[in-house]
Amino acid sequence: MIRLLLAGAIAFTLSVVLTRVLIDVLTRSQIGQPIREDGPQGHMVKAGTPTMGGLAIVVGALGGYGLSDLISEVSPTFESTITRTGLLVMASIGAAGLVGFLDDWIKVSRERNLGLNAGLKTLGLLTVAMVFAILTVRLTGVHTEVSFARYATPGIDLTAVGWVIWAVVLIYATSNAVNLTDGLDGLAAGAGIFSFSAYTLIGFWIFRQANDPIDIYDVPHALDLAVVAVAMMAGCAGFLWFNAAPADIFMGDTGSLAIGTGLATLALVTNTHFLLPIIGGVYVIETASVMLQVGFFKTTRGKRLFRMAPIHHHFELVGWKETKVIIRFWLIAGGLTLIGLGLFYADWVATEGIR
Repeated sequence: MIRLLLAGAIAFTLSVVLTRVLIDVLTRSQIGQPIREDGPQGHMVKAGTPTMGGLAIVVGALGGYGLSDLISEVSPTFESTITRTGLLVMASIGAAGLVGFLDDWIKVSRERNLGLNAGLKTLGLLTVAMVFAILTVRLTGVHTEVSFARYATPGIDLTAVGWVIWAVVLIYATSNAVNLTDGLDGLAAGAGIFSFSAYTLIGFWIFRQANDPIDIYDVPHALDLAVVAVAMMAGCAGFLWFNAAPADIFMGDTGSLAIGTGLATLALVTNTHFLLPIIGGVYVIETASVMLQVGFFKTTRGKRLFRMAPIHHHFELVGWKETKVIIRFWLIAGGLTLIGLGLFYADWVATEGIR
């Protein structure tokens, strides 16, 4: 419990300080975000706002995770809990953030709203996902069954190869979903706070059940994973201090790809694959709106289902203020998080007969 608090406090503090530093440095260097010309016209005033703020989230989370363990090692009061699983998740978050940083840097250096081409960006993300999946299977003994709230449900074994493929798909899809959501000030970061809070509670709950006669979860590194989740949650919160509307800085792909990768990898190693679409439901809604828009446009030969996709832009164009869209989406994210946690707990209650 102490390490959770330490990781959160350190990550939040580092994120706030680094975000403030990034704003000052990028503003002095006149490095800002180009705005897509086909987006809502009200967004054009945001042109030139500093970007790549996701660096603060990633560095803050890495610092919170690492320094909290360092304190545990040097103090006789605490016990170190760092594990291979936690390190692999944090490494994947950092690597995905690096892919996003390269994309952001190309955008700002060339002063256009296009970064890495689609092929290179996809290759980078797939490489991160593949390395994580293979190392996780080989080094951690993760369960290879497709799962909802624990490894035994629904109990379909994918085998090691199948699990690696499934992990790559989940990481790639979730990263892109968060990336699509990052279109309004604070929307993706705020939703991320809810989602990572859920995984903090899930990780800690699983850790607390490990001493039961029958451990229905079998996630030996659960406490360390809770530390990863709380560090990412706090990193998002510290960044949101400056990213709340009107934003002083954007997270860019650096942040969105790191957040998406963090959520997907946590779902994979806690055996909550199918719980993730509920906990991260806002990201699913945003992605679904884009898919529906494209499909409807193609099948109707040019007609649109929404005024603009992702769907947060649709609500802007029908007259909602940006802050109203953001707050209502946060409320949806909070509600879906509670539903996800409720289902996780309900599954535990249902196992009373086997515990």
